[in-house]
Amino acid sequence: MLDRDATVTLAKRMLALYEAGTTDQADEVYRVPAANYVDAHRWKLEMDRIFRRVPLPLALTCELREPNSYKAMDALGVPVLITRGPDGRALAFVNACRHRGSIVVPDGCGEARRFTCPYHGWVYDRAGGLSGLYGSETFGEIDRAQLGLTPLACEERAGFVFVTVAPGPAMDIDDWLGDYAAELATLELDTWHVYERRELPSPAWKVAFDGYLEGYHFSTLHKNTIFKDNMSNLMAVDSYGPHQRIMFAKHTLPSLRDQDEAEWRPTDHIGPVHTIFPCLSLAGAWRDTALVSQLFPGPTPDRSRTAQTFITRHPAVTSEERERAERAIDFLFTVVRDEDYATGFGITRTLISGANEEFVFGRNEPSLHHFHRWVDRLVAT
Repeated sequence: MLDRDATVTLAKRMLALYEAGTTDQADEVYRVPAANYVDAHRWKLEMDRIFRRVPLPLALTCELREPNSYKAMDALGVPVLITRGPDGRALAFVNACRHRGSIVVPDGCGEARRFTCPYHGWVYDRAGGLSGLYGSETFGEIDRAQLGLTPLACEERAGFVFVTVAPGPAMDIDDWLGDYAAELATLELDTWHVYERRELPSPAWKVAFDGYLEGYHFSTLHKNTIFKDNMSNLMAVDSYGPHQRIMFAKHTLPSLRDQDEAEWRPTDHIGPVHTIFPCLSLAGAWRDTALVSQLFPGPTPDRSRTAQTFITRHPAVTSEERERAERAIDFLFTVVRDEDYATGFGITRTLISGANEEFVFGRNEPSLHHFHRWVDRLVAT
C-alpha cells in the first residue's frame, strides 16, 4: 500500500526540482559506443551473460492467480511454461516434451490440471512430472521420474513471477531485488486484474528500452500526446541495484504550492515508471490502469519483441469502466507504436549504417547512465 508520507516527500522533491528549473542529474555526460547496440558479438554476450543468467519477470501474479492456472510463452527463443499448483506455488519449466521435443502447451494463459503433448500424447502434471504415457506397454522401459519437463528456477515476489530461462541452480531473488521488493510491494500488483494483452515488433532492445528511462523527449516526440499532461525534462530517479524508479510530474504540479500540505493528493500530480532490469517497464501503477511492457531481444540484434499487458486496479465490469480502460489502452499502445518505436526503428537503421560512433547521454538522463553501466558490468562478468 502506498505510504502517504512517502508520496508527499516525493512531491516535495519534484516541486523543488521544478522551482529550481532543473532535474535529477548525473555528475557528467556519459558516452556509449554505438556498436554496443547492434554488434552481433556484443549482442550474444548480452543474451548469454544477462538474459540467460538473471531472473526475468516473465509473468504477473494476476496472470495466473488461481490454482491450476498457467502461462505459456516464448522468452528469447526458449519455450517456457509457468504453472501454479494447488499449494499456490508458481513453478516454471521448459515447455518441450521430453520424448521428441514438441511444444506441449500453446502460448497463452489458462487453467489445466495436466498437460498433454499434441504429438504422441505424453501427459505431464502441474509439477512437470510425466504422469501418462500413451502406448506404454509397447514403448519400452524408461524411468518416468527422469523424463518430466525440464525445470527452470522460479520465484515469486511483489506481484511478479521471475524465471531464469537457462536450466540451472535456484535463483537468489531476494539478493537480485534487494530493497526494490519492498518498493514494488507497495503497488499491490498481486491484487490487480489483467484487462488485455498485445504484442508489437520493436527495434534493437536497448534502443527500445532507453525510451522508457527518460522524459527528456516528451515535449518533442510526444508533443501532442504524453506532453499534454506531463512535464518534459523533469525526473527524480532512484536506483535499487540495477532496477530503477523514475518519477515524472504532471503540469499540475505547481498547484501544490497554493495548497496546505495536509490537503495534498500527490498521486494526482506525480507518478512513477518502475523498471525491472533488464527488460520490464511498469507505467501507471499509481493510477487505475497500468501498462506492463516486457522487451524480448531478437531474433537478431536489430530487432526485439514487446509484450504489453494492460492491467486495472479493479475489474472493468460496467460499459463505462471498459470504455475508460480501452481509451487508456489504445492511447498508450498508439504512442509506443507510432512515436517511440517508429523513432526507435529509425535509430536502429542509423546504427546499422554506422552514422554515429557513439551516443552521448546528458547529465539530465541519469537513468540511462545507470542502465548502461549495469549492462556493461554484467557483460564483463
